[in-house]
Amino acid sequence: MSTRILICDDSALARKQMARALPGDWPVELRFAEHGQDALEQLRQAPADLLLLDLNMPVLDGFAVLEAIRRQDLPVLTLVVSGDIQPEARRRVKALGAMDFMAKPVDRDALARLLQLYGLYQPGAAPLPVPAPIAAGGPLQLHDFLQEIANVAMGRASDLLARLLDTFVHQPIPRVARIARSELSMAISAADGDCFSAVCQGFVGAGLSGEALLLFSDSGMEEMARLLHYEDTPSAPEVEVLMDMSSILFGAFLKGLGDQLDLQLGLGHPGVLGRHRPIATLLEHHSRQSEQLLCIEIPYVLEHHQIHCNLLVLLTEASVHRLEQRLAYLTE
Repeated sequence: MSTRILICDDSALARKQMARALPGDWPVELRFAEHGQDALEQLRQAPADLLLLDLNMPVLDGFAVLEAIRRQDLPVLTLVVSGDIQPEARRRVKALGAMDFMAKPVDRDALARLLQLYGLYQPGAAPLPVPAPIAAGGPLQLHDFLQEIANVAMGRASDLLARLLDTFVHQPIPRVARIARSELSMAISAADGDCFSAVCQGFVGAGLSGEALLLFSDSGMEEMARLLHYEDTPSAPEVEVLMDMSSILFGAFLKGLGDQLDLQLGLGHPGVLGRHRPIATLLEHHSRQSEQLLCIEIPYVLEHHQIHCNLLVLLTEASVHRLEQRLAYLTE
């Protein structure tokens, strides 16, 4: 008898990776959902034995799905598979009824052990089936690939920040777009309103190059200084706050990106671009250049704190070929 599995993730790459991570000798019937609302509708129409659920999705996220499953008493076991690896995220999904949690990208052996632990899978219990095509979506595009690896890298950075500050970081969906440098300030979601301070740091490695920018809202500077235990300093050490934040987010995010691409990124020295200025002013040097960029934008928001910062990772046009090669390798 086959186990009915529903894989819910907004990334086609993640859906394919999760499907391929399932034990090869386990007879299963696979279905796929692209967001939480889709998953709930499918569960109401055709029950599943196991739901593999992402947390960070549009329309309806994984937390809301778990709440709806419990409220509607839908008969399904749920295993959360997410790039959001914060201790608080793990605690919350367990409290909402998830049977367990696994970090992305999924480790095949760890998944098999977990499925055995819950009595869902027994090795060698069925003859090895002929692999069927994995209909998890259309051909993978570079945008989807980059968004998914950015999601995992973002989760590592958020986890480090959450542990350091003893807080919970809300996980947005990374924004990925090709834009001209001259249009950068207009494309940033935080461009209106508050003044910002900015730190930049270049990186390069095995055909990949670019720069990371941290744009930190002035309205949250004093509160961030307190969280970093600078409250006893006579005046808020703004440069130290900026450097601490950039070190945490740049280092963890770029390492996470490099690990998934199987390359090591060398980092340049960080530098302060400017302080207490509108974003357009901070990014004025970009406005005079027409080069096309791949831009990853991640707006970070700390729960219960008026702290907002945007991490931008700007990949050069020359990096696109390296990323396309990696995508081709992963989808062979």
